[in-house]
Amino acid sequence: IIQFFLTCACFFLGDFDTVQSPSTPIKDLDDRTCRSAGSKSRGRGRKNNPSPPPDSDLERVFVWDLDETIIIFHSLLTGTFAQKYGKDSPTAVTLGLRMEEMIFNLADAHLFFNDLEECDQVHVDDVSSDDNGQDLSSYSFATDGFRAAASSTTLCLPTGVRGGVDWMRKLAFRYRRVKELYNTYKNNVGGLFGPAKREAWIQLRADLEVLTDSWLSNALKSLSLISTRSNSVNVLVTTTQLIPALSKVLLYSLGGVFPIENIYSATKIGKESCFERIIQRFGRKVVYVVIGDGVEEEQAAKKNNMPFWRISSHSDLLALHQALELEYL
Repeated sequence: IIQFFLTCACFFLGDFDTVQSPSTPIKDLDDRTCRSAGSKSRGRGRKNNPSPPPDSDLERVFVWDLDETIIIFHSLLTGTFAQKYGKDSPTAVTLGLRMEEMIFNLADAHLFFNDLEECDQVHVDDVSSDDNGQDLSSYSFATDGFRAAASSTTLCLPTGVRGGVDWMRKLAFRYRRVKELYNTYKNNVGGLFGPAKREAWIQLRADLEVLTDSWLSNALKSLSLISTRSNSVNVLVTTTQLIPALSKVLLYSLGGVFPIENIYSATKIGKESCFERIIQRFGRKVVYVVIGDGVEEEQAAKKNNMPFWRISSHSDLLALHQALELEYL
C-alpha cells in the first residue's frame, strides 16, 4: 500500500505541481495543466478521417504504448527480459521468435502486409477519402494489378503516397478490408486459423503468460476497466508499422479494448506528431494520460503537459490498476 501511494505521489507531483496530493483525482486537475495541447497535426492536409467523433461526455483519454508496456515482445527477442527477471534466455528468445512468425504470417495472409508494407499509414482511415464505396464482396485483390503498379514505380514515399486515382482507390480498398476483418475478428482471431494453428496460438499465449508472470493479464485489467467507463477511452500509439501492429493487437486479444479507429502507428511521423493528431481529434477539454515505458512517449507527454505513468515492472502495472480502481485516474 505504501508503495502504491508513493507511485501515485510521484506520478501526480513529478511535473504537475498544480496537484496538491496523491489523493486528488486526475479529473480535478487544473485545466491549464492537463488540457493544454500541441500545435496542429502534421499529417496530410486534407480531412480524410471518417472515424466517429469523440463522445460529448468524454473526460479522459488514456494513450498507451504497446511493446514492453502492454505486451512483452521485443525484450524477449533481445534477451533483456530473461536477464532482468532471471528467466531462461533460450526459451524466451524461442517464444519471441514464434510469436514474431505468427504476427507476420497473420499480417501477410489476412492484412495485405505484402501489398502495404511500403505504403504504411499512420491510421487505418488515412486514405479513406480515395475509397468510392464499391462493393468488395466479389472483388479480386489478387488480380487487380495493385502490386505490379507499386513495384514498377515509386508510389509510396516517406512523405506520403503519390499514386494515380485508380491506384489510390485500390490502396483504400485494402485498408477498408483490413478494417472490416479487424472488426469481425477482434474478439476471435482464432477464427482465422485452422484447428492446428489455433491450438498452437493458444499454447503460445499460455507459454508467454507463464514466462512473463502474467504481464499481459495485468495490463488487461487496467485496459478493461478503462473500456467499461462511459467517460474514458483507450488509444494506442506504437512505433510498429500499422499492419503488424494490428496483427499484434489481434493475436494478444487486445481488439476488445482498442477500437481500430483508436490505433496509431508512429513509424513514419513519430509519437509527438501522433499525439498532436490525437489532441486534434479528441480536443483540448479532455484529460490525457500517457502510459508507456519509453523516452519518446515520455517526452511527447511532457511537451503536451500530459501526465505520464511509467511502466517498467509488474508492480507498475498493479499500481496503475489500483489507481484506476480508486479513481485517482
